[in-house]
Amino acid sequence: MNGVRSPYTRSAWYNRATRYQPGKDHVFSQIDEEKHKERRQQMAHGYSGKENLELESSIDIHVEELVQLIRSKYLSTDRNAKRMDFARKIQYLTLDVISEVGFGEPFGNLREDRDVNDYVKAGEIGFTVTSIGLGLGITWFLQLPLVARLLGPSEDDVVGFGRMIGNARSIIETRLKRETAQRSDMLASFVRHGLNAEELVSETVLQIIAGSDTTATALRSILLYLLSHPRVYSKLQAEIDAAARTGHPGVIPDNEVRKMPYLQAVIKEGLRIHPPITDSVPKRVPDRGDTVVVDGKSVFLPGGTNISYAAWPLHRSKAIFGEDAEVFRPERWLLEKDQKRLAEMNRAHELIFGYGKYQCLGKPIALMEIGKTVYEVSNKAYAELSLAHSSSSWIDKKPC
Repeated sequence: MNGVRSPYTRSAWYNRATRYQPGKDHVFSQIDEEKHKERRQQMAHGYSGKENLELESSIDIHVEELVQLIRSKYLSTDRNAKRMDFARKIQYLTLDVISEVGFGEPFGNLREDRDVNDYVKAGEIGFTVTSIGLGLGITWFLQLPLVARLLGPSEDDVVGFGRMIGNARSIIETRLKRETAQRSDMLASFVRHGLNAEELVSETVLQIIAGSDTTATALRSILLYLLSHPRVYSKLQAEIDAAARTGHPGVIPDNEVRKMPYLQAVIKEGLRIHPPITDSVPKRVPDRGDTVVVDGKSVFLPGGTNISYAAWPLHRSKAIFGEDAEVFRPERWLLEKDQKRLAEMNRAHELIFGYGKYQCLGKPIALMEIGKTVYEVSNKAYAELSLAHSSSSWIDKKPC
């Protein structure tokens, strides 16, 4: 239903649940197919790196900052055990990366080791409010202009999405006063491809949220599963040690990360067992209706019906991933002999970043950032991580 030529479309859930302001859509909230297609085309070059030649080096700068922050401030010694809120540091990283590649200037969270613009706090508050609205089924009500003026985010807010929108507008206005179109970052690319100031604000806020929170969630879960499974962690470190002996300077290049089979398997397995997004993201059945096969039986779906897939059970399905589907076992991606099952596993895995006409534009950036970060923070030459409270981890099953 996400295929490029699929007659299925986004349901009204998207603009009711993901708009920041009434009547102002971004690429994720847009349900008009032609407008969505046009916006993706306008933004594709910026996200792909075709017009941002410093994309990888920008990511490298902040991955290196993360490593140096750990080494300079959080290394334990025989005399002094230090603890670090790694989940928070990871979000500092992803915010700095998306601000660097998006606007050409990082927020500076890692450099100052704090939530400089309170974006982490704003996201936590904003997502909480949004989740409550979704749970109560009142997001449509909150999108009404009068209600939104009274209860919705305001650019004068000191916390939440309102502050994020206000900061984004300030960034946009400052950049538009310069020779922005000549720069080499996403914002410059968007300007060159015709986005106006209001559209830039909407897309910039989406970048900050989607470009930092989901990638941070993915990194947190991958690294927590790694640290909770010593066999896997040790095996990955052995592959990293072998790669490090080739002597590449600085942060490992993306093309080298992609050549490391066990690292890639660890990343795929981490994304599978704990996908960063588990929302239903419903689609609308075409007006003529459709017939699908469920458990070997034909089922007619009436036109206009909203349908979706359940991400969490899909990626833990024993029918797709085997009897140990709830176990973190990266080898499943390397040792599976049944090519039909492997193909089915990969098809399911593709849905993590969306598929076809709805695939996440930031997927290449996210995977590059994840690969480099997992490699560098797992490299024993820099530091060796361990859980401070392994008994209170949210992981219940540790068979490895």
